[in-house]
Amino acid sequence: MQNNEIIFYRTVQKECPMLDFLNGLDMKMRAKVARTVDLLRDNGGDLREPYSKPLSDGIFELRIKVGTNITRVLYFFVIGNKIVLTHGFVKKTQKTPPAEIDRAKRYRADYLSRQHENDEAGKEN
Repeated sequence: MQNNEIIFYRTVQKECPMLDFLNGLDMKMRAKVARTVDLLRDNGGDLREPYSKPLSDGIFELRIKVGTNITRVLYFFVIGNKIVLTHGFVKKTQKTPPAEIDRAKRYRADYLSRQHENDEAGKEN
């Protein structure tokens, strides 16, 4: 089975929300997130609950728990075995907040539009 490529989304300003999130976690939670991302890389779209769950319109969440602490990492798939991790957050409510899903959708739209621009620029050269 071919491994998927894990990509951390970066804004136009080169900020990386996922890396910022990881840097704010304690060591134990960061290690568990890394292991769960490895599962996603190895299993891709076949990864299911309790590790992964579809949310809305092609946005998925990785589900990570250490003790009573719960975090989520949102992501989407791109053609060519690529998985883009948009950002993470500490979960404090029963349902994933709609604002977090909307944020992932905005990041996806930005990522895809810039990929399209890069593809078009490559065709012109």
